[in-house]
Parts: sequence; C-alpha cells; structure tokens
Amino acid sequence: SSGSGFSAVFLLTGIPGQEDVHLWVSVPFCLMYVIAIVGNAVILFIIKTDPSLHEPMYIFLSMLAITDLALSISTMPTTLGIFLFNTREISLDACFAQLFFIHSLSFIESSVLLLMAFDRFVAICKPLRYASILTLIRKMGLVFVLRGVSLIFPLPFLLKRFRYCRANILSHCYCLHQDVIKMACSDITVNYIYGFFLTVTVVGLDSLFIFLSYVMILKTVLKVMSHAECLRALNTCVSHLCAVLLFYTPRIGLGVIHRFLKGSPPLLILLLGYICLFVSPLMNPIVVSQSLGCRASDMGDEKHRP
Repeated sequence: SSGSGFSAVFLLTGIPGQEDVHLWVSVPFCLMYVIAIVGNAVILFIIKTDPSLHEPMYIFLSMLAITDLALSISTMPTTLGIFLFNTREISLDACFAQLFFIHSLSFIESSVLLLMAFDRFVAICKPLRYASILTLIRKMGLVFVLRGVSLIFPLPFLLKRFRYCRANILSHCYCLHQDVIKMACSDITVNYIYGFFLTVTVVGLDSLFIFLSYVMILKTVLKVMSHAECLRALNTCVSHLCAVLLFYTPRIGLGVIHRFLKGSPPLLILLLGYICLFVSPLMNPIVVSQSLGCRASDMGDEKHRP
C-alpha cells in the first residue's frame, strides 16, 4: 500500500507532562544553540585565519565543527518550535528531510572521528610515513562524506512508501528513523534490517577501528617512548578521545534502547536523545579550544627554548 496513509502529520515530544514550563526550558536550549553555533563558528574562524593550524588534525577539527554546526541547525527549528511556540506538528516530508540530515551528519561526524584516530595513529606510530599517508587520509575524508550521504539517501524514500496509522506521537523533539518506523502499520522488515545494517557497519565498525587505533598507539607509546614523550604524545590524543566518548556513548545507548529494550522509561529515551544531538555540538568547541590552548603553549615553550 503506497502513499502516506492515515496520519498526515507526526507530533513531536518536548518534555511530556511539563508543557507549562516549556517556555522556561526554552531558555537553556536557546543558550545551548547560541554557544554551539558561536563556539563552532569561532573554532572555524581561528583555524582558517591561523596558517600554523593548517595541519591535518586541525583540518579534521574544522570538519567536526562544520558537522556540529549543521547538526545544530537541523534540529533547531523543531526543538525551539516546541519549547517556544508549542508547535508539535511536523509534516511527514519535513520529518523525513530532518531525519535524513540528522542521520547523514551523524555518520559524517563518526567518519571524521575515525579519520582523526587514523591521523593520531600515523603521527605517533609511523611518523616517517606521515606526509605520504596524509594525502590518502584526505581522500578518505571525501569518500566518508559521500558514504554518510549515500547510505542515508534511501531512508526517506523507504519511509514514504508506508502508511502511518498508529499513534503518531514521536518520542523526541526531532525525527529519527528508528522512532518513525514504529508509527508505520506496513511491513517494516526492510527498514528494520537496513537500519540495523547501517548501525553495525557505520557506528560499529568506526568505533571498532578507533578502539584498535588507540590500542596500537598505546603499544607504541609504552614500548618506544620515555615518560615525558609518552605524556606529550598522549596529550595530543586527549581532545580526540573526549570527542569520541561524547559522540558514541549516548548514541550506542539510544540505539540499544530503541531496538532491544522496548519497555524503557520514556524519560530515559528522551534524555539520551537530547544528550545525543545537543551535548556533542556544545562540548566539542570546548574540547577543541583545550587542544588549541595546548598547541599554543607548546609553541611558546619551543620559542623560549635555547
């Protein structure tokens, strides 16, 4: 059965039962958006205008900032719509467009984190081959962006085939694929399998390779370097590790809950949903500025060295 069936709209969820305080809740959300957008824009400006930062690690950090900016902008209309104006309705097409951007940008961010792990691995474990491998890493960057977009591209079209006749209330203040397919009263096997395949191949493999990169880095650092060199090398990884934890932990948690733990409290799902899409863009500029601060102090030390 084709066409979008019985429900013409979905209803998004702010904080259930707390509608009377939604306007107050909008204040921290507005603040978070301002900090995330301004923070990431400032990071981009600093990296672009300082020629000494035109290095792979900082190019990847700027890719991370661009992705975070785009993620913030793609969730902002629905989130602020709910909290400021109590507009919960979203048309099916707008919902499918939003989930396309959210999922593809999340996959791109996952890829950038993987590239940053490769970059650290090559810089610490294979420093002599760094320049030659770098060109390959840059090309991989483009491939990974295309991967993120092309893997998510079929989703809106797969969702458009369904009729939506169940309760049309979504569990977040934005649209997610795993949330929307629960509303369909058609056979969702294809979407379910494809969604599971995407989670395993992208988030699963990326996080596995990041973990393996760090195992190799630790082996090299502990085997070859002195204590001071060891700390210095690991210090260059701190900002990346923080970004990895901020990105993967809530997403893996939310994925597990949506797929396997059907009776989870709605508030937990809601909270993890907010953490997934708001904490990363908010915290990454802080993590990156720490990295830029370390870089500045390192350069200062080198200048003062006799």
